[in-house]
Amino acid sequence: MDFVREQLLLAFSAPLIVACILLEVAITAWHGRKAYTLRQTLENLYFAGLNGTFDVLLRGVALGALGLVFQGRLFHLEHGWFYWIALLLLQDFAYWALHYIDHHCRFFWAVHCTHHSSDEFNLSTGFRSSVFQPFYRTLYFAPIAWLGFQPLDVLFMYAITQIYGSFIHTEQIRRLGWLEHILVTPSHHRVHHASNPRYLDKNMGMVFIFWDKLFGTFAPEDDAEPPRYGLTKPLPARDPLTLVFHEWQAITADLRQRARSWGERLGFIFAPPGWKPRREREGSEP
Repeated sequence: MDFVREQLLLAFSAPLIVACILLEVAITAWHGRKAYTLRQTLENLYFAGLNGTFDVLLRGVALGALGLVFQGRLFHLEHGWFYWIALLLLQDFAYWALHYIDHHCRFFWAVHCTHHSSDEFNLSTGFRSSVFQPFYRTLYFAPIAWLGFQPLDVLFMYAITQIYGSFIHTEQIRRLGWLEHILVTPSHHRVHHASNPRYLDKNMGMVFIFWDKLFGTFAPEDDAEPPRYGLTKPLPARDPLTLVFHEWQAITADLRQRARSWGERLGFIFAPPGWKPRREREGSEP
């Protein structure tokens, strides 16, 4: 039954997303705007293929880990409307936490930055996945299973929120009125993908925006300062390996060329992206 449920979700969502992408291509072409390039669209599909492969290969591991946690669950929960609403809220908060760490720890940013490396922002950008995220995201979902939510339900809800997230990668929808106060909208997510200093590391939520407002990571889109998409530093190259490993290469270079102590080595790996040793910040020698 759970397999059938996921297959139905995939069968419904995949053609809908493809249709929306084709519609966006047509609308932007009609208005004389080039929202898509073949190269970056193929890059998005490349990332999606890698991430999807790892996701499938590790699915059994994820279910097994969640199942072990579920055996020691705190509560025995019955399925019902409260169960699904609570699961949606907990799942979205778990993703917010994962997303926050991905942006504030360089080790995980090296995984996640692939999603931000496009200077285009369209519906296909949602496929530009964090390739290695399937290796660790189950850790963030484990507390949900510990509370008593079925492992398959946890992963099913994650799939639902990811599908929602695919539709907010667009410039064609401007503002959504009162929904801007509740949901993560395309406007909010344009801010998240922007490299403008005022927009960096903002709007981490996938479905609900109130996590960001609660924890101080919210920023509204300002029409006076349109988002500039992509990374703060341009990619050194766009070959398949560099696309995936460029930040790991940068970390390795910093460890070899700039780190002068174990504290600095740990800083270059685990501190936020852009971290510098004190001697560099102060312009002094060690």
